[in-house]
Amino acid sequence: MSRGIFDSPVVGLINAGAARVIDAPIIGSLVRRSMVVIRYTGRRSGKTFETPVNYQRRGGAVVIRVMAPDKKTWWRNFTGDGGSLTLREFDGADRTGHAVARRDDRGRVTVTVTV
Repeated sequence: MSRGIFDSPVVGLINAGAARVIDAPIIGSLVRRSMVVIRYTGRRSGKTFETPVNYQRRGGAVVIRVMAPDKKTWWRNFTGDGGSLTLREFDGADRTGHAVARRDDRGRVTVTVTV
């Protein structure tokens, strides 16, 4: 049975590569228009994690659409009342805000960050 791309160890390498591109001096400014590295603390583990995500600005908020949410766990740290999340080097500085994850009736998940 195929494990799928999101269960593959290759995902860690892809995320590391994406984070480097976001931080790259020349191309980074273009990539940062739609991608950012987020930093958060796991609710149960207490560990700090970083992962690159695509985002959209919506008014004063940042909206992250979680692709294949059933294959990912990071967004679950922001269910219910939500929690603290840092957008690394967002508009030139680390910005910490409050993030809340919501799943709609079609199973799509968005994480809304109010900075």
